[in-house]
Amino acid sequence: MAMKIDAGSCSACGACEFECPNAAISMKGDVYVIKASACTECDGDDPKCSAVCPSDCISKA
Repeated sequence: MAMKIDAGSCSACGACEFECPNAAISMKGDVYVIKASACTECDGDDPKCSAVCPSDCISKA
């Protein structure tokens, strides 16, 4: 399963994009999205993207 970003809560700060070890996060329009096929949820560790998200808008899909 992959992580997902709640577009309505995303502030588009970009913090998550730089933390993703798989380059699964990118800008789409005005917000960031996570490419599900590339997301590994950091292989069982706490997902780095959700740990740095100031809007707390990243969760498991």
